[in-house]
Amino acid sequence: MLNRSDYLQKIRPFIRKDVIKVITGLRRSGKSVILEQLQDEINSPNTIYLNFEDLDIDHLLNYKMLHDYVCEKIGDSKEQFYIFLDEIQDVEGWEKAVNSLRVKFKADIYITGSNSKMLSSELSTYITGRYVEFVVQPFSFSEFKQINSKYTFDEYLQYGGMPFLHSINFEAKESKKYLKDVFNSILLKDVVKRNNIRDVDLLERIVNYVLNNVGKQFSAASISNFFKQEKRVVAPETILNYLKACEEAFLFKKLSYQDVIGKKALNVNEKYYVADHGLREAVSGTNLNNQEIILENIVCLELIRRGYTVKVGRSVGDKEIDFVCEKGSDKLYVQVCYILSEEKTIEREFASLLGVRDNYPKIVLYKKSSFKGNYEGIPAVDIEKWLLENTVTQT
Repeated sequence: MLNRSDYLQKIRPFIRKDVIKVITGLRRSGKSVILEQLQDEINSPNTIYLNFEDLDIDHLLNYKMLHDYVCEKIGDSKEQFYIFLDEIQDVEGWEKAVNSLRVKFKADIYITGSNSKMLSSELSTYITGRYVEFVVQPFSFSEFKQINSKYTFDEYLQYGGMPFLHSINFEAKESKKYLKDVFNSILLKDVVKRNNIRDVDLLERIVNYVLNNVGKQFSAASISNFFKQEKRVVAPETILNYLKACEEAFLFKKLSYQDVIGKKALNVNEKYYVADHGLREAVSGTNLNNQEIILENIVCLELIRRGYTVKVGRSVGDKEIDFVCEKGSDKLYVQVCYILSEEKTIEREFASLLGVRDNYPKIVLYKKSSFKGNYEGIPAVDIEKWLLENTVTQT
């Protein structure tokens, strides 16, 4: 089992502090393992752990039943207790139970959930200002290399970073089946069920559209027009609601545009990236045929993993910068390409960055290249090498 030290390092300062630790992220991305590692690290006999995907505790899917169960376990003890509640979003009114346990006992509480909406509901007013959130992503390429040095970058390109893939040795048939099952589970449990969606066929069509257009600029109106060509009328508002539901389930990450010259947000179409590109492979089976798109998706997620706020940039004219990244007072401009060899390609990839006249670092990442070194001071770096770097501080 890989020790996910980056996440544990972020959580440690809050252990035994009077805030609820909320661990969210895509289903099967490793949240439960982090809970296990926290339990091992704390190593207390006063530990209560409940996984609400376990049918044996189905009777606790109500805040009052959950509250009474934990109260009975703790009794009159004044000692420190550690409460771990896994996949809590299915407990009706869970916020009431969690907040009551926080004030009733000397309790250090950790919860996980696969939907960001769990913290934006009306009931969440019970814990507003009393929690810290940690969003967990699937394995990075670097993490997979730590547990299996033979795992190749091409395998990562195809199958992504869902942690369980290591357990089945990245076998092609088994990996694709597992990813397909995870994808269906996310749609059913975290999107359809969570949002009471009735038109599941429409949802699947919208999701497939986004998966096939990862990293491309589009709007709800453009998806609506696409459906019109298929003789189906869908209002843009409906599409936006379905996309929002997918974002809340951590399936997609939406990036807005920023004018890097005028330093303002742009009210134009957004871009969407998938939380794990292996899920795209499970649905379309075309990752290796669309490597430039997948490389861009991988870099986007890695930048977020490294603590950056990420947007798409517009520089001089209609030139686009793949990612404008900010972290505190730091800024980084990133361009991604598959092959960096022909002169026209080299000029195009560097031109967008050269149009930005500031002193913040800029970089072009590539998978294959005959060009080495710098172009007018901007470095070109092999993407696999960049992903394996440990020099970027995680925050």
